[in-house]
Amino acid sequence: MVTEQEVEAIGRTLVDPQQPLQARFRALFTLRGLGGPDAIDWISRAFGDDSALLKHELAYCLGQMQDARAIPVLLDVLRDTRQEPMVRHEAGEALGAIGNLEVLEILKQYSTDPVVEVAETCQLAVRRLEWLQQHCGELAVGPYLSVDPAPPAEERDVGRLREALLDEARPLFDRYRAMFALRNTGGEEAALALAEGLSCGSALFRHEVGYVLGQLQHEAAVPQLAAALARHAENPMVRHECAEALGAIAKPACLTALRAHAEDPERVVRESCEVALDMYEHESGPSFQYADALERLRPPPS
Repeated sequence: MVTEQEVEAIGRTLVDPQQPLQARFRALFTLRGLGGPDAIDWISRAFGDDSALLKHELAYCLGQMQDARAIPVLLDVLRDTRQEPMVRHEAGEALGAIGNLEVLEILKQYSTDPVVEVAETCQLAVRRLEWLQQHCGELAVGPYLSVDPAPPAEERDVGRLREALLDEARPLFDRYRAMFALRNTGGEEAALALAEGLSCGSALFRHEVGYVLGQLQHEAAVPQLAAALARHAENPMVRHECAEALGAIAKPACLTALRAHAEDPERVVRESCEVALDMYEHESGPSFQYADALERLRPPPS
């Protein structure tokens, strides 16, 4: 049983800018796992922070929690043009992930936002909600526990999925469906097909490829992820996801790439490498639980 005081202590870690970013991330993901109105309230409070990376992850977690009580704060973030594009984009994606049709018209409105990452995200969220509506809200549970911006394609042939993924004439929603089907298929061939996506499409598309490769955790994609991280001309949103993917894959070559960019002049990249190095340490170590803020509060059993 988690007490109100424990949730508050974890929340205070999250909203405290004096705390190390790694500790704040672990607190955030602990709150995501705990769920409930108090967790949503603490996560919502942190949107006043000056770290775009942290705010992006706040929105991501609220979407993954799929709790309609998070809709008002996510709408506020989406509407707030002072927020960074990657934060507003993630708020739009989170609204689609929650799956509540009450936000459909607002998402349609922001589908023509002048910020292309926000517009494309809201277009995808609209398609996701419409797809759920057409399929009576039924979405098969896949091998990953994430709530994705598009359902996986029914196609299982890696070659045909690769072709759909890389075809820039196809609707973005269909390419995303191919992306998630490749992730679910897994293996080296699928990882390499996905990695090709880091060199095409919009910044939003490439950033999602980076995210999916982090979920897949296949070593075959490390060279392409490291190359994308090293491209200073690349959108920081893409470089950030590639850094976090390298942290999740946690092979020696990943460590080299992350250390090389730990002092990157782009703040969101620098912070992503900091968090990814913490994730690398977790993936390489004996600890089972990354979201360990609750464990750290409690004394070890005698």
